[in-house]
Amino acid sequence: MDSVSETTRSGRLERPDEVRVWDPLVRIFHWSLVAAFTFAYLTGDEWQSAHETAGYVIVGLVAFRLLWGLVGPHHARFASFVRGPAAVIGFLRDSVRMRAPRHIGHNPAGGAMVIALLVMLAVITGTGIMMTTDRFWGVEWVEDVHEIAANLTLGLIALHVAGVVLASFEHGENLVRAMVTGRKRR
Repeated sequence: MDSVSETTRSGRLERPDEVRVWDPLVRIFHWSLVAAFTFAYLTGDEWQSAHETAGYVIVGLVAFRLLWGLVGPHHARFASFVRGPAAVIGFLRDSVRMRAPRHIGHNPAGGAMVIALLVMLAVITGTGIMMTTDRFWGVEWVEDVHEIAANLTLGLIALHVAGVVLASFEHGENLVRAMVTGRKRR
């Protein structure tokens, strides 16, 4: 057996230089949301029933994440990563200088991004559901808010990916791999 690995009771190899961070439900949520949002965005004007179904999947995913943010394991809980504006701004300032501290879970900017994305997804799905009702069907401002929120969310996703790339480079770790495996180095 490799000297950097040890076998657990389940027979799985564990690396002592790594720690479990993202539980399976957080990872399933994350990648399911990526798939559902991408599908919903791409089918928006072309395939209405599939677009709506993807929207309802997103509603369920967001509801799950809100609940899991309150009762899930440590790194999934909002209390472990949501910080105030001063902490977020300070972290971003340090990141630009490539001096930001490494965090095992979400860093302050990542925590702010989680909240921003959940809020935007709530706006998108809320207006999407409104558009299916008799009261709001065809109401232009609802459609406009829905479309603007979806496009702003694309911008947030781009910032999220850029932040992941920057943090991965700055701290010498593959954060995408961590969101697949659930593990990060200590």
